[in-house]
Amino acid sequence: MKIRRIYKSTIFLKSIFVVSIFAIFFISAITYKHISLLSNSSKWVNHSYDVNLELERLMSYIKDAETGQRGFLITKDSTYLIPYLQSKEKIDRSFAMVKKYTKNNPNQEDNLRKLEFFISKRQNYLSAILHLSLNKPLNDKTIKTKLKIGKETMDSIRHQMDVMILFEKKTLKERELAYKDTIKVTPIFVYVTLLVTLLLISISYIRINKDLEKSKISNNRLAVLNESNNLAEIVSNFGSWQYNFNSEEFSFSDNSYRLLGFEPNAFFASQENFTKYVHSEDVAGFREFMLKLKENQKQAPFTYRVIRKDKKIRYFRTTGRIVTNKSGEEILIGTNSDVTDEVLASLSLEQQNIELEASNKELLAFNYVASHDLQEPLRKIQTFVSRLSDKETENLSESGKEFISRINSSVERMRILIDDLLQYSRTTKTEKIFEDTNLNDLLENAKLDLAQIIEEKSAVIQNQSLPTLKVIPFQIQQLFVNLIGNSLKYSKESIAPKIKITCKKVIAADEDLIPKKTKEKFYKITFTDNGIGFEQEYAEKIFVLFNRLHNRNEYAGTGIGLAICKKIVENHKGFIFAKGKLNSGATFTIYLPEDFS
Repeated sequence: MKIRRIYKSTIFLKSIFVVSIFAIFFISAITYKHISLLSNSSKWVNHSYDVNLELERLMSYIKDAETGQRGFLITKDSTYLIPYLQSKEKIDRSFAMVKKYTKNNPNQEDNLRKLEFFISKRQNYLSAILHLSLNKPLNDKTIKTKLKIGKETMDSIRHQMDVMILFEKKTLKERELAYKDTIKVTPIFVYVTLLVTLLLISISYIRINKDLEKSKISNNRLAVLNESNNLAEIVSNFGSWQYNFNSEEFSFSDNSYRLLGFEPNAFFASQENFTKYVHSEDVAGFREFMLKLKENQKQAPFTYRVIRKDKKIRYFRTTGRIVTNKSGEEILIGTNSDVTDEVLASLSLEQQNIELEASNKELLAFNYVASHDLQEPLRKIQTFVSRLSDKETENLSESGKEFISRINSSVERMRILIDDLLQYSRTTKTEKIFEDTNLNDLLENAKLDLAQIIEEKSAVIQNQSLPTLKVIPFQIQQLFVNLIGNSLKYSKESIAPKIKITCKKVIAADEDLIPKKTKEKFYKITFTDNGIGFEQEYAEKIFVLFNRLHNRNEYAGTGIGLAICKKIVENHKGFIFAKGKLNSGATFTIYLPEDFS
């Protein structure tokens, strides 16, 4: 598998190319070496020939001198001395040539020094014998002795020349053997190198063909992807662009031109040409945004206005980031999206939110003021009815007394409704100040608030330890009061209410009831009772303001208590859920975040 990956890599192809170039240079070097060897061989053959020829010429000049001397000694004719006299200069010239040929060859130079000694000695004896022959006969003992020494010297000259000639022949033969050895081995290297080179070139050819096929397939896919991208840009109403830092050139996609109302490539792609269509009030911000993008600073998408070719104003959103391609070039890529509909919808929504917030404030103010203003006439009604009951009871008929009782009951219900409305208004309007609070203390306070009804109904409340959390203390206490009060209110007749309160820490991902995109950890607090319960289909409706499941003649109440609970839990970024079964009790589950921020 590893070999296959190497084969498919571009490094492999580059390596083959380098090896092939190296092989070509190697073959060239071998060829050059052979040519050099051949040239040197020819050169050394000529050199040996020249040395041998010059030695023979030198020997000929020495023999001429000896022949001239011999002729003069026999005939006493001076004309025989001409070759002798001319040979001196020829011998010197020929010797100089031999010396030149044997330069830088220590063996031959040593042989040449010996030869020079013998030649000089022979010439001296030739000259001495000539001088002696002028005064003495040839059979003179002195002349005979010198003639004998001259002959021996001549033999030494011949021997030394033979030594030099043999040395040249031996050296030439050694060079020929070395040349033949080189010639014999080199073709093997050449052939092997050629075969390897051909193999590598063949592999390269196959690989290049495969790469070309892959390139063709990739180009086809790229063409399809480009068309798909163009179609996606048209459908999604955006355009793309690129900026090459090396060439300092921009390129726009076809849809980038269409978004401005132009045909593709209608104008030269550049930042300045695009900026011409940016709204004058947004030009400075757009240029600063593009500058920071080019400096590789992190930037949130920039929204701005453009003026299209048809003079219509549209909202664009531009984003981008720097990437590095395989060639090592840094390129800034980005998109321009037409977000006009989104921006206009957002502006409309903001306006609606402002209007809704104002309406809510007015409604809360009206609710709060109305509730307070209703308290005064209600108190007066209660006062007058109380006086009427105290002072005029004897004068009233039975019907009148019943009317007075009904008025008192209605006033009491009105008072409870006003109190609940004020409580609901308070949970919505009051400034939300969160404090680190022990929930156990708030639960005990809630029990104290309900102590009378708990005692009357002989209720049993079991609770686990609660945590310390950052909460709005009075709201959480009101939450506990409402939930316990709700269980007490809807308890079964002749059965003592049992309320169980549990608490544990949970992870949002493990709880099916909690939306997934929320805080990670919560405290899950449950209130379970053995009361009359309710049908599960009403589990959400019971938290709606003024919604009641029972007639007011059956159970007292205003339908606001659980709505207040829901509002309090929402103020703490938590969740509340109800689960019930008719005649089997109800369970209220509260999720409060561990870390409120």
